[in-house]
Amino acid sequence: MRAIPSKGKINLPSSYQNRFSLFLQDLWRDRISYFFLAPYGILFLGFTVLPVLIAIFFSFNYHNMLQPPQWVGWQNYFRLFLADDIFLIAVKNTFIFAAITGPISYFLCFFFAWLINELQPRIRTILSAIFYAPSISGYAFMIWQIMFSGDSYGYINGFLLYWGLIDEPIQWLLDPQWMMPVVIVVVLWMSMGTSFLVFIAGLQGIDPKLYEAAAVDGIKNRWQELFYITLPAMKGYLMFGAIMSITQSFAAAGYIIPLVGFPSTDYAGRTVVTHLLDYGNVRFEMGYASTIAVVLFVVMILTQQLVQRLLRNLGS
Repeated sequence: MRAIPSKGKINLPSSYQNRFSLFLQDLWRDRISYFFLAPYGILFLGFTVLPVLIAIFFSFNYHNMLQPPQWVGWQNYFRLFLADDIFLIAVKNTFIFAAITGPISYFLCFFFAWLINELQPRIRTILSAIFYAPSISGYAFMIWQIMFSGDSYGYINGFLLYWGLIDEPIQWLLDPQWMMPVVIVVVLWMSMGTSFLVFIAGLQGIDPKLYEAAAVDGIKNRWQELFYITLPAMKGYLMFGAIMSITQSFAAAGYIIPLVGFPSTDYAGRTVVTHLLDYGNVRFEMGYASTIAVVLFVVMILTQQLVQRLLRNLGS
């Protein structure tokens, strides 16, 4: 007769017991390594994984920060995609903004890093500092408010009026027609940041012997060197730069709000992140704001996966 297990006791199959015992043995054997990884693991779980899980939980709730969360299921998602017209405008603006600034910023960072890498060390250091300076200068982008000022004292309007190209000042930062192009120009000017330095570091780390061997094997010009030697040797750096460019292009709000206002005219400068800030920091609808954050997070993950697939085949 088959023995009946006692109440409350779970008998696992022998295969699972063996796997669990092996896991415990490996854990104990590598305990020193896990001990040194613990500080980063705790910080990663506390400040990355846990906030994502909390946002996913709140996205299924109505929460106004004054009352306990109320479970509403998929209601926030239905409202976001079917009843929020401003969100659709924000999605359109975000994808236009990301489709332009992301790739252009990425290629500009690599192109200038590639050119600067060929110069003497002292000149390379000076030029690197010049290109990198705008991204670490805090509110240096506010100089563009003076250049694109809507009165005749703005540099752009003053130049155009002086040469007779326009009859009256253009409201660059208030007119929906010009708002997004101006923001794109400013963001591209500020984009020579982390990716730029990473690309320079990657180019410096390539062994010169690879180029010598490639010349013997039949590489004839610099473009072939770039495609068959430089880019494959920098796949890790290119991946990091792509992730940074995607993140910055989708999450750019720190430059948009000071330039075009919050909210912008006819929501012409509205992005998904500014929409999130509106509901999270102004209206305090944290459940709905969490829904926007989760959707943005999923889109960014899918975009990064697509870029990773493209970069895996680089140089093959």
